[in-house]
Amino acid sequence: MTEPSDASLQVAAEEAGHRLDAFLAKHFTSYSRVQLRRAVSEGQVLVDGRKAKPSYRLNEDQIVFITFPSRGPTGPAPEPIALDLLYEDECIAVVNKPYGMVVHPAKGHWSGTLAAALSHHFTHLSSVGGATRPGIVHRLDRDTSGVILVAKTDTAHTKIAAQFEARTVAKEYCALVSPSPDRDRDWINAPIGPHPYQREKMAIRPDDASAREAQTFYEVKERFKGISYLKVKPKTGRTHQIRVHLTHAGYPILADKLYSGRSKIVRGDISGLREDTTVLLNRQALHAHRLEIEHPASSERMEFVSPLPEDFSRCLAEIRKYRTLR
Repeated sequence: MTEPSDASLQVAAEEAGHRLDAFLAKHFTSYSRVQLRRAVSEGQVLVDGRKAKPSYRLNEDQIVFITFPSRGPTGPAPEPIALDLLYEDECIAVVNKPYGMVVHPAKGHWSGTLAAALSHHFTHLSSVGGATRPGIVHRLDRDTSGVILVAKTDTAHTKIAAQFEARTVAKEYCALVSPSPDRDRDWINAPIGPHPYQREKMAIRPDDASAREAQTFYEVKERFKGISYLKVKPKTGRTHQIRVHLTHAGYPILADKLYSGRSKIVRGDISGLREDTTVLLNRQALHAHRLEIEHPASSERMEFVSPLPEDFSRCLAEIRKYRTLR
């Protein structure tokens, strides 16, 4: 059946006072909250014929009209993209994702995705995540490298997703930050929600109803002059969580253009020799190093580790060379 391109709804008495974004999420469950908020921001949602903000409080009998956001392709076309497999059996696969690869199709990224590569390499993948996310149980940001888990069956997907929901999955990331944290280890506990006016960003939103609880533990592995190498363990899994939390705490990740404003690190930044413009890192210095789960079939506790990629290792080596504390 063809999905309608638009729809209108009348606000019921019991829905009076509800936020517009919450109202839309209730009635149009096949769309994500991010998609619906974007539709509001782009003027695709009208309340009594007028544009409104996602936070607008509705009144009884108002008419909400929506032109549905485009979904794009129904699923990724298989592409013969090389995969670095860390582990595989009949239930799961574990991939070492390179930076620069988008996990699943989205606006502006319909090809070259991990989902397209998985569709080419594997005959069977779980369908729980929908047509555009075959086998995808969780995700990593495009420019974050490292361990990502893939479910081959719906049963495996459901069991692993339950572990993420119960927060029994152990995740460990490596990060380079500047300046250095004051404490050697700490918890960051601050709710994260969409940025109020920059839609590509997330932000700490303690007073916003759409914000979700987020917890991150970090520990300093090595300290250098003005830079630290961190081990980071997120307890929750919010969008951009580590990047937002570390920026909020005052020590953003190196070369994180979205949150620190710098898109690359050159050797001169580290050595002090400004004429040396050799690029060491041109993406955020964040790597998903370790993932530990209970196997969905055997219940065995399993650990998967991705070594530091070449660009991250090269940058760290230069920092050790030029920024070691004396």
